[in-house]
Amino acid sequence: MSELMQAMVLSQPGSPLALEQRPLMAPGAGQIRLRVLTCGVCRTDLHVCDGELPFPGHPVVPGHEVVGVVEALGPGVGGLAVGSRVGVPWLGWTCGDCEQCRAGRENLCATARFTGYTLDGGYATHMLADARYCFVLPDSHDDLHAAPLLCAGLIGHRALRMAGSACRLGIYGFGAAGHIVCQVAAGEGREVYAFTRPGDAQGQAFARELGACWAGGSDELPPQPLDAALLFAPAGELVPASLQALAPAGVVVCAGIYMSTIPAFEYALLWQERVLRSVANLTRADGESFFGALERTPVHTEVREYPLARANEALDDLRNGRMQGAAVLRVSES
Repeated sequence: MSELMQAMVLSQPGSPLALEQRPLMAPGAGQIRLRVLTCGVCRTDLHVCDGELPFPGHPVVPGHEVVGVVEALGPGVGGLAVGSRVGVPWLGWTCGDCEQCRAGRENLCATARFTGYTLDGGYATHMLADARYCFVLPDSHDDLHAAPLLCAGLIGHRALRMAGSACRLGIYGFGAAGHIVCQVAAGEGREVYAFTRPGDAQGQAFARELGACWAGGSDELPPQPLDAALLFAPAGELVPASLQALAPAGVVVCAGIYMSTIPAFEYALLWQERVLRSVANLTRADGESFFGALERTPVHTEVREYPLARANEALDDLRNGRMQGAAVLRVSES
């Protein structure tokens, strides 16, 4: 009889995840098999589960903020050993041959595959991953606190780099990504202005604790015009709101993979060479840069722990704004 694993599976958008037993698979060429230790619960998981991203047409095991231990190596895998602790991010595979890949923009590969969406992810006791797209994790973060770094941290880092040298930085949506990038930006000497849901006094106090010099509701203007604004909340109405908060030549970076409809706005909000741009996915180079930055600017991840079987509860808490920091599934012990 073959060995079995457990996984929380999405059979169709809008349905709750179901705990299933599956055969434990052997890794193929270039793959590793991981015993999952923890997996972060990301807003992108919500977009998959709620049908806001196109459903891939097959059952999905969500989860792309995976911390695991290498349990088996497939043919051709080098640089990793059984027992190594690694992280698995959203970008799970690219072709390596297209124009975008050759130009160093593998995040824009048209045939890319994504962990927890088009590839099975970490809401499971075990998973397979392409060894080339895994990161050896620093010892500075334990299994629970390392998980949010694999997406919230990486995407926040890429969005921050797209803000350039902005001194006055706005962060709209102070969740998993926002609370990490706030610490990195403050550590770089930037002034951070945090925007939460209106009336969220607790969230605003949390932002100030992490280095924000000002915190208020997303319906407010900051005390000074911003050089850049990072949008982590998937609310299209924040685009004109953040443009209104910008100084001339400022940039708004939309960091989510999904956003509700952006309402029409006057050209005057974009005029004076303001810039509106998006972040799409991430690259392996982003991971190397981000984990290098953590050696210079240590960050703390605020997490709430759930067992694997309560993944639906974690998703619902995130969906309804009952979350400060990041939700993380504890799957097994290291």
